[in-house]
Amino acid sequence: MRVHEGRYDGSGLRIGLVASRFNDAVVRRLVDGAVDCLRRHGVADDDIELAWTPGAFELPVVARRLAASGRVDAIVALGCVVRGETAHFEYVAAQSAEVGRVATDTGVPVAFGVLTTDTFEQAVDRAGGKAGNKGWDAALAAIETARLLADLK
Repeated sequence: MRVHEGRYDGSGLRIGLVASRFNDAVVRRLVDGAVDCLRRHGVADDDIELAWTPGAFELPVVARRLAASGRVDAIVALGCVVRGETAHFEYVAAQSAEVGRVATDTGVPVAFGVLTTDTFEQAVDRAGGKAGNKGWDAALAAIETARLLADLK
């Protein structure tokens, strides 16, 4: 039996980060966590590309453009959507999750590091607080998936 697994070696990989400016205080911490993870796993600074979107709603279209550019081996989508009193949360959260379709349509892995929380405090906890940093986790998933796909060629 042949088993395929990705590795956590990011050396030589080109990684795109697509991050939402909305809820900037949280998303910047996710970006910092992702960049720290990438660097610690061997991704060179020159191989990290960061694109800022106005909000989480715009993440999929920017991720698709970046994937189609051929400049990256994987993408990390980062954002923060906090539930409010209206249905707006559901629309934005659902649209931001469409980055998964970008991955299946283009073959470029897209790791989902978008927080969808009930409160701002929950978001802070997941952006370097007591629940870790989901930006770090998403960056590690991007490295592993890119390596797995390369192994499956």
